[in-house]
Amino acid sequence: MAAIPHTPMIEVRDLRKTYGALEVLKGVSFDVARGEVVVVLGPSGSGKSTMLRCINHLEGYDGGEIRIDGVTVGYDTTSRGRNPHSEAVNARLREQVGMVFQSFNLFPHRTAIENVMMGPVHVRGVAKRQARELAAALLHKVGLSSKADQYPAKLSGGQQQRVAIARALAMQPKVMLFDEVTSALDPELVGEVLRVIRDLAQEGMTMIIVTHEIHFARDVGDRIVFMDDGVIVEQGPPERILSNAAGARLRTFLRRYQGDYAAGA
Repeated sequence: MAAIPHTPMIEVRDLRKTYGALEVLKGVSFDVARGEVVVVLGPSGSGKSTMLRCINHLEGYDGGEIRIDGVTVGYDTTSRGRNPHSEAVNARLREQVGMVFQSFNLFPHRTAIENVMMGPVHVRGVAKRQARELAAALLHKVGLSSKADQYPAKLSGGQQQRVAIARALAMQPKVMLFDEVTSALDPELVGEVLRVIRDLAQEGMTMIIVTHEIHFARDVGDRIVFMDDGVIVEQGPPERILSNAAGARLRTFLRRYQGDYAAGA
C-alpha cells in the first residue's frame, strides 16, 4: 500500500477502563496515522469494542488519554487533575468520528434516504434539499440508489448495514470506526458490506476496523493490532502478523479462525 504520513490522526495512550471490579482495558497504547487502516483482531471479551466506544466517547474511560486530530477526547488532564469535557464538547467531537455497529440502528419509520439525511439536518443544520443531495450521493456510493425510498424492513441486512455506513459518512467524519459490522449478517451478505469498506480504504479514510474476517484484514489493513485480555499483545503489518505470528496467544487465535491457514501452522 502507499506510504502513509506519520502524523497521527488517532492517539491512544495508556487507556484504562473498568466495570466495577472488572478491568477491561489495562493500558492500551497505539497511534493511527492519517489515512491508515488499522484492523483490530482478538477473541470475544478482549476489550476491542470497549476500546472503540472509548475512542468515540460513547463510554467514559478511567485512565490514560485519547486524541483525535490533536484534540483530547472526553477529558483534559492538567496539573489540577482530570476534568471531563462538557457534553457539548463531546458531541462536537463525535461529529468527526463516524461509528458503525453490529446492529444497524436505523430508524424504522424513516426511509433509507431519510435515515442518511438526519445527521446533517438535525445536528449540523444543513438545509433539507442539500442534505437530500448529499444522502443520494452517499447511497449511490454504497450501491443503494434504487433503495433510497425503501424503509429498513424492506431491506436485507447487508443493505441496512450499507445505509448505516452512508449515514455515518453523511457527517463527513475524519475517522471511521467499525465494530464487527458483518457479524450479524448472513454469509452471502458479508461481501457487499466489505466492498464498501474496501472502497473507503482506497480513498484514504482513516479507519479502525474490529472484525473476525481474517482474509479481509489481510486485504485491507495497513496494520493489524491483536488484543487479548485488555492489552495489545502483537501489532504489525498484516503479512507478518498473519503469516509469522510471534506469540502463542495469536497463533491459537488464528488457528481458531483460519484453520490450516493459521500463522505457524
